[in-house]
Amino acid sequence: MAVTLAEINKLRQKSQAGLMDCKKALTEAEGDMDKAMEILRKKGQLIAAKRSDREASEGCVLTRVNGKHGMMIALKCETDFVAKNADFVKLANDIIDAAMANDCKTLDEVKALKLGDQTVEEAVTYRSGVTGEKMELDGFMTIDGEQIIAYNHMSGNFLCTLVALNKAVDEQVGKNVAMQIAAMAPIAVDQTNVPQEIIDKELEVAREKTKVEQAQKAVENALKKAGYNLYIAENDEHLNEGIMKGSITEEQAEDIRRIKKEVAEEKMANLPAQMVEGIAQGRLKKFFKESCLLEQAYIDDSKITVADYLKSIDKDLTVTDFKRFTLRSE
Repeated sequence: MAVTLAEINKLRQKSQAGLMDCKKALTEAEGDMDKAMEILRKKGQLIAAKRSDREASEGCVLTRVNGKHGMMIALKCETDFVAKNADFVKLANDIIDAAMANDCKTLDEVKALKLGDQTVEEAVTYRSGVTGEKMELDGFMTIDGEQIIAYNHMSGNFLCTLVALNKAVDEQVGKNVAMQIAAMAPIAVDQTNVPQEIIDKELEVAREKTKVEQAQKAVENALKKAGYNLYIAENDEHLNEGIMKGSITEEQAEDIRRIKKEVAEEKMANLPAQMVEGIAQGRLKKFFKESCLLEQAYIDDSKITVADYLKSIDKDLTVTDFKRFTLRSE
């Protein structure tokens, strides 16, 4: 059956779908507005399924603060064009407003919320059908504290942070710390909050790196003592280059390989465990200074730490928790 332009426009206003999509849906539904809406929803599900393997690396990250409670969520899509669309941003705002109003604790709770006659999950799938892009919810986090400060980097909706302080102070102080979190991407408030598995992994890497470095020093000393050029001895590519240019012979190249192998193996096997552990622990301390918020150098004054900055405001002031989410690869 033929459908009128008025009916198409009505469905378009209701669904925000494209003109031709609305016309096709109404024609298929024989003018039934509810059936046409359902057809458009199903189309959204179909598009979402087809694009499930695509990467949703753009989108809209938002925060909300209500007294001593804060919340963050990201509605992700494929392109910056869709991420800046007013309807897409409105949907992201509607979702986080509903999540905050219902005091959601998990992402599954958020997805099950009602937005009009749809659940949040259905609304996201439907919007995917409208835009033709994969969409998904991610980055849902909550935070509680005596004072919560939110920061949206450059107001761009792609990197947001939340910080909880143990007492109420000037909001700018909290914002300064929130900006630190955005810029320096700490993984924990302090050392006591770093998961043991991360500490164990960092120590393992530090020990191995120490052994490799010590072995490399021994190899370089042995090569120098044997009279070989370190550049030529660096790798097989340089060795072959040296042979082609006549700087070394095939026999000398083999001798270099032998020295590198034998000296490295001997050094690795005889390194004092106490020395290796001491250097590894030093690397771990450096990791804590770079990765723990309160131990990081304060971005506005690298001579002090974030903890020092907070104590300059109030001797008892500290950070109790923080959250950070970004759509950008780092």
